[in-house]
Amino acid sequence: MKEGIHPQYFDAKVTCVCGNTMIIGSTKKELRVEVCSKCHPFYTGSQRMVETGGRADKFRKKYGLKQG
Repeated sequence: MKEGIHPQYFDAKVTCVCGNTMIIGSTKKELRVEVCSKCHPFYTGSQRMVETGGRADKFRKKYGLKQG
């Protein structure tokens, strides 16, 4: 490999909004994330409330239109 062209590699501390911290390898010394494996619904098994209507339903509701 060529000398002097590669970024420096650190042991980075990753901090999640939920308070979980972990150490990974990165070119940055510290990272902050919003979701991690400790609080993500896929890993925890909990479901978040998700908007069920689509764009068309939102449009109809906004302008008081009836479906059909």
